[in-house]
Amino acid sequence: MKKFLLALALLLPVLTYAQKKAATSYDLVVGTYTKGESKGIVVYRFYPESGKLSYLSQVETSNPSYVCVSKNNKFIYAVNEDGKDGGVSAFTFDPHVGTMKLINKQSSAGADPCYISVDEDQKFAFVANYSSGSLAVLPINKDGSLAPASQVIQDQGKGPDASRQEGPHMHISYLTDDEKFLLANDLGIDRLNIFRYHSSRPQPLTPSNPPFITLKGGTGPRHLVLSADKKYLYLLQEMGSAITVYDFDGGKPKELQTVKMLPDNFKGTNGAAAIKISPDGHFLVATDRLDASSILVYSINPDNGQLAFMTRSTTYGKNPRDFTFDPTGKWLLVANQDSDNIVIFKFNEGTGALIGPTSSIQIGNPVCLKFTGAE
Repeated sequence: MKKFLLALALLLPVLTYAQKKAATSYDLVVGTYTKGESKGIVVYRFYPESGKLSYLSQVETSNPSYVCVSKNNKFIYAVNEDGKDGGVSAFTFDPHVGTMKLINKQSSAGADPCYISVDEDQKFAFVANYSSGSLAVLPINKDGSLAPASQVIQDQGKGPDASRQEGPHMHISYLTDDEKFLLANDLGIDRLNIFRYHSSRPQPLTPSNPPFITLKGGTGPRHLVLSADKKYLYLLQEMGSAITVYDFDGGKPKELQTVKMLPDNFKGTNGAAAIKISPDGHFLVATDRLDASSILVYSINPDNGQLAFMTRSTTYGKNPRDFTFDPTGKWLLVANQDSDNIVIFKFNEGTGALIGPTSSIQIGNPVCLKFTGAE
């Protein structure tokens, strides 16, 4: 018994330190449009015990409408959605105090970049250029700076909706967690492009087999997310306000289900925006913008990946462009672009219910939310 108590006494400080380190706080990096009050990227400290945010810093950069944080937590990359002069900016990031410093800026090799992702080894940044309908690959130097694009893939064609689909509109550059595939939705031609990723090549993307799948005309695929086991793909239709579920095992999508997001009696404008899976993998959540301005929760069937509708609620703001779960899975934060606020909900991990909002903050035109560890 004495040996057991001694061992326990030695172990407790270790457990206490680990618990404190895991549960103290996180940084929330917010991308914005800079046509209003915001001047660029804003960083807040988030405290999971209370669900509250406190301001840390801001760096000026034009229209950083999508951001990502490197796996090593040392760099932030942002698109600059500035029409034909689209750019991509690299920043150093100090997670201890939440400050950024510009390293350099490169052309996005296209117009209106709207999404960026980075591989785990910091070799490449992948950028979706919305207005030009192209996908650009920018090498990353050892100091975190960006080199000019080494590969540009241009989509061709148009869709049936002349007002929205007059040409290709690349909307996402999603690198799968195992880094085998790069997935790129094109809203303008109703297509999901599928590429193989080869990290050792200067031009790392090659068409997969199949190289793409075509969706129903006029649905406008926007964002997507994969299940943790990479068996199922959930694709959000912006124009159709629907979610399509695919069997993705092996990188060959097979459609399983499509669920609509709008209620039967809905009248007005809509445009689905963001889609995420809860950290425990049990729920899928999506937002719908414009007159819809709602957030929806679906349960995920673990046996076949299919969705069942749970709840629909207001986001207490206008145009919910993005949302995110905090790393603990206990909170959900929504960025309402046109009401200039981030609204915080408590998330019931057992039922998928949103409770609140518990608090909110004012910020000009928030459109992208990314959590990272505070050190």
